[in-house]
Amino acid sequence: MPERSIPALRAAIAAHAPDLLADFEANWRAKIADTYDIGAAPAFLARWWGEYALARDPELDRHVRDLEERAAQTADPDKAKAFLEEAAQIHGRVSRLGPGE
Repeated sequence: MPERSIPALRAAIAAHAPDLLADFEANWRAKIADTYDIGAAPAFLARWWGEYALARDPELDRHVRDLEERAAQTADPDKAKAFLEEAAQIHGRVSRLGPGE
C-alpha cells in the first residue's frame, strides 16, 4: 500500500489499478474538487484506500463482489446477512492495511 495520502493513493491507482482511475477522478470531483469540501477528504481517502486494497488482489476482489451479488440475489434474509457480513469483514480488514503492507 502507498503512503496514506490522496496524491500517493492516486499515483498507486494510476500505476497498479488504472481501471479504477476514472471512477476515482469522478468521485474526487464530485465529493471534493467541485464542492471545495475538504472536510470530505478523510471519508474519500478511506473509501478509495479500501477500493485500491481490493483491486491489488483480483481474487479477493472477485470474492467480495461475488458475496455482494449473492446477497442481492438471495431471497433468504439470513443468507443475505451472512454474505454481507463476510464482505464487510473483508472490507474492514483491507481498510486497516497500512503503508507498505
